[in-house]
Amino acid sequence: MLLTRVLQLSHFNSANISSVWKLRLFQRSSVRWSHAATCGYKAVVFDMGGVLLPSPYTLAEGWEIRNNVPNGTIIEAILTGGDRGPWMKYMRGELSAQGFVQEFGDQCSNITGHPVPVHSFLSELTSKDMAKQLPEMTEAIQCIKAEGLKTAVLSNNFYLHSGESFLPVDRSQFDVVIESCIEGICKPDPRIYQLCSERLGVQPAEAIFLDDIGQNLKAAAQLGFRTIKVNNVKDALKDLENILGFSLNDFVPNTRSVRPTMDIPRDPLTKYLENIFREKLSGSLFVRQFSHGQSNPTYYVRFNGKQLVLRKKPPGKLLPAAHAVEREYRILKALGEAGVPVPKVFDLCEDSSVIGTPFYVMEYFTGRIFKDPSLPGLDAKQRHAIYTEMNKVLCKIHSVNIQAAQLEDYGKPGAYIQRQVHIWTKQYRSSETHKIPSMERLIEWLPLHLPTNQTTTVVHGDFRLDNLIFHPEKLEVLGVLDWELSTLGDPLWLKTYDLKELGIPTAEEYFDWYCKNMGIPKSENWYFYVAFSFFRIAAILQGVYKRSLTGQASSANAGASGKLVEFMSDIAWDFATKEGFRIFKSESGGLSTNPPKRLYSTWCRIHNSRASQNRTFVPKALLHSNQRGVLIFSPDGLSTKARDLYSELKEFMEIHIYPAEQELRNYQFSEKRWKPHQLIEDLKEKARTQGLWNLFLPLESDPESKYGAKLTNMEYAHLCELMGTSLYAPEIFNCSAPDTGNMEVLLRYGTDEQKEQWLTPLLEGKIRSCFAMTEPQVASSDATNIESSIVEDETLYIINGHKWWTSGALDPRCKICIFMGKTDPDAPRHKQQTMILVPMDTTGVEVLRPLTVYGLDDAPAGHGELRFDNVRVPKENILLGRGRGFEIAQGRLGPGRIHHCMRLIGHAERSLSLMKQRVKSRIAFGKTLAEQGTILADIAKSRAEIDQARLLVLKAAHLMDTVGNKEAALEIAMIKMVAPAMAQNVVDRAIQAFGAAGLSNDFPLAQFHAWTRALRLADGPDEVHRAAVAKMEMKH
Repeated sequence: MLLTRVLQLSHFNSANISSVWKLRLFQRSSVRWSHAATCGYKAVVFDMGGVLLPSPYTLAEGWEIRNNVPNGTIIEAILTGGDRGPWMKYMRGELSAQGFVQEFGDQCSNITGHPVPVHSFLSELTSKDMAKQLPEMTEAIQCIKAEGLKTAVLSNNFYLHSGESFLPVDRSQFDVVIESCIEGICKPDPRIYQLCSERLGVQPAEAIFLDDIGQNLKAAAQLGFRTIKVNNVKDALKDLENILGFSLNDFVPNTRSVRPTMDIPRDPLTKYLENIFREKLSGSLFVRQFSHGQSNPTYYVRFNGKQLVLRKKPPGKLLPAAHAVEREYRILKALGEAGVPVPKVFDLCEDSSVIGTPFYVMEYFTGRIFKDPSLPGLDAKQRHAIYTEMNKVLCKIHSVNIQAAQLEDYGKPGAYIQRQVHIWTKQYRSSETHKIPSMERLIEWLPLHLPTNQTTTVVHGDFRLDNLIFHPEKLEVLGVLDWELSTLGDPLWLKTYDLKELGIPTAEEYFDWYCKNMGIPKSENWYFYVAFSFFRIAAILQGVYKRSLTGQASSANAGASGKLVEFMSDIAWDFATKEGFRIFKSESGGLSTNPPKRLYSTWCRIHNSRASQNRTFVPKALLHSNQRGVLIFSPDGLSTKARDLYSELKEFMEIHIYPAEQELRNYQFSEKRWKPHQLIEDLKEKARTQGLWNLFLPLESDPESKYGAKLTNMEYAHLCELMGTSLYAPEIFNCSAPDTGNMEVLLRYGTDEQKEQWLTPLLEGKIRSCFAMTEPQVASSDATNIESSIVEDETLYIINGHKWWTSGALDPRCKICIFMGKTDPDAPRHKQQTMILVPMDTTGVEVLRPLTVYGLDDAPAGHGELRFDNVRVPKENILLGRGRGFEIAQGRLGPGRIHHCMRLIGHAERSLSLMKQRVKSRIAFGKTLAEQGTILADIAKSRAEIDQARLLVLKAAHLMDTVGNKEAALEIAMIKMVAPAMAQNVVDRAIQAFGAAGLSNDFPLAQFHAWTRALRLADGPDEVHRAAVAKMEMKH
């Protein structure tokens, strides 16, 4: 039985499928630049009044006439007021509506010599007539977005009397919304255009800006924007059409202009349609291409008022038996007559001379297609109703009488799964581009584990939510689309999401409905069907990817499918492994029909997307609360802002960082390694553009969010763990040590001049820094042992000392060093030390050598041994004051060590994830390593230890946020004692499971192990932390 792409399998987790499918297949950004190659632009930016809405200046002219106000008064008041006048202050949000009415009214009265009812003008300016978006602009925006370009509204707007901003447009139309009253800057200030460009993630030269005011356009043009003056909306849209190269009217949902490689000849198609409908074309034939779908190119066609859909084979050489539109036509015709909701088909054309390949024509349904299976925008009751209707339609398909529908020969009877395995293995082999280990294992495993009992029905082959058209208003399926893969066979096949709380059924529930509606018993070999389903998906994606390489793919984002093939085959092998365990248990009498479920976890599963949905211990009423008194164990419980940052960070790492790791690891062993890799710099710029930058700065240090993301320590802890899954991620997001600690020192203790000279470029990622404290001659775990001297000499301090393990000192971008030394050896022990800023190019600063950790030199940053020989720096370089170095050091250690510990948990989580993948795929002594008892014991230990350490770190972060660093001293000391040792143990187990490969540069494990071991010293020796914990414990 083969039930295709329903949703919900509790054993397969939503975080996994939703993040990957939505990210890679349904995600807008994957096709966002599809038109950019032809038009050269990536975004269109619209002004509001006079562009999207009626012109306020035209309104002003009419209002003046109606209220007996001299013509031009409003314009004169705006112009004479200038940048500090009430109009511009109102646009920047500096005046309330009441204040504006008073000040602008006074200004107008001074011009006219008598009172002017400005309150009446403001009322008309915000009236319903003025708040209606021009329909031609709405349609143009739809067309622009359909081509994959971004859109933005950039408005000089204001606050209403209610306190809400005046922006009467549908915000969902725009990727970016810039409101002057909220940002505090307005056009023509160049900063607001730059802000819009940054949030769009494009360069000004890649964007087009439409406005009705010349000075606004001039300012934009000076930054590089292409500009269009809007005097007449229709003329402006015509200009925009000419620039973009596609039509901005006649929009049809889910379509775009026909891609050049997929264009079809209009004249022969017109003659064909005239023949089948027996009428001449009046006017021109209108054709658009449906934007989604990876297989057969599909077009919307309008012929004399008839709305049609044309579906054809793609051009070029195709895989055997693929893209059989002839079969689609036949099944649609038969099912329509059997009462299944499908579009009415009009004709099949097998003559390739008409438009290049065979095609058929069917009716066009006006309705809704839900592309996102999580059904955003609907309530739980509506989601439940949609999946119920979907299930009923599926049962109706599987209940069709094959003989009555004359479909006996539509597929071979019996042995369906066997044939499907053979067919998709053959299809995969014909499109194979490289060896994928999990696909090889599946090709061997599937034929050996075929189900013995199979049912034969009509099967759709690709039954999923976005292949259904629902009624525009009712939750009723009008038609089932995309029958390319249909045949006769076994109807059971599942794809899963864990979205029960959204009103979407679990896989078990959905399967229960299906079995009840069909009157059949449940299938015990559930995992086999799921494994085969994902194997088939992987084979399909491989075919799509192969076509993308030859330019034959019908979708612009087909190339992205290549990255998903291995991912899907890994999922398939996971379920094949589970099926093997099921068989083993059933044969040994230990099969449980109700395996226990893990209902919650503190684990935020990061790198491996095939993970259980995160749950939280926090009560629902407080789940998304901003109360700092709530301890959040899972990213799901974070504030909306922090949760969104987490999702964006995760997406960035999956797309950009993990795939680049091997290249970066190899570079670290090359001769060029002391020069920063350009890829790192490129990714830093990309991360900064996307707002994933300086996330580490705690709310307490930066309450106004001038420099960072305004996150609490606990919120950042979750993000920091995610970054810790890759050694390269922290630097890319400007969140790496020692820069983070040094930036916090400058922010907390630096003067305004020090911040301007050193903090600003560090925050911008233009330079890097180092921290010189540890000395080779003394036990530096006791900071009072430091011997380096800082001696006052008139206007200077003279520095002498020998430092080592100064991380980052060898980086060519390292421009500033925070140096710790003694200014007064006779003062009390903790008042002797001072911190001072030393530019790295100062005479007397000498980098002696790079130090290595287990042979790793950590290029290009390195860990340097430095000598400071009569180094002279100005007195104003001192931090906070003489004798306050120990105080700064303690302040620096709190948040910084939370960062280290959370990154260590990321190291451990990634290591465990890699270990699990490895042991599932490696076979020793006749069975997978995953079935070996010692391996399972190690996995269990690692899971428990990681969760224990995470909870302790989160508690420390929570206390730092709520009671302060001083009161959290015990917890901070404990995590420094626990986290490095835990991570070292987890990484060591992973290396042991990998065997010799774990020691190599092919995986991150060897470096993880080196740094986890090093941090048991770099954070202070374990013994010091144990002693600190014990002393504090003994006080109670």
